Amino acid sequence: MRKFILVLILFGFTSCGLFESKAEKTQKLVEKELQQIDWTNVDHYPLFDECDETASKLKQKTCFEEKLVLHLSSDLQQFEIVSERQVKDVIFIDIIVQSDGSIAVLNIENQEVFQEQQKEFEQLVENSLNSLPRIEPALKRGVPVRAKFRIPIFLNSK
Repeated sequence: MRKFILVLILFGFTSCGLFESKAEKTQKLVEKELQQIDWTNVDHYPLFDECDETASKLKQKTCFEEKLVLHLSSDLQQFEIVSERQVKDVIFIDIIVQSDGSIAVLNIENQEVFQEQQKEFEQLVENSLNSLPRIEPALKRGVPVRAKFRIPIFLNSK
């Protein structure tokens, strides 16, 4: 009888996993998998149509940033800074490419350089980003995700 009770107790301790539902097992597996994913890096960077989607991650990032900066700089060359002093500074534009490929400005840092023209500069940046060609979003494990970028704009008044 003691052996039977001992086997019954031993079976009770080892069978707790048998009573767990499939949904609970699946949830635990998903949570474990989510903890192992590196959410700070994407598998594929956002791309313009001219960029090669089969290229390495570094080349994808470089292509995206070059096309973006080229477009922004051509539009921003129209902007003239009115200042009493000579300006040599850097402005940082933080942008986000959404999972649907849309792009938006998160923040423009260090724009105190031209306080009176701040709204005009912001509007010019917004218009420039809105006129960009179609962007394919970044991918993480084949799923479109948001990606954030910081673009430096070098100001040099003459």
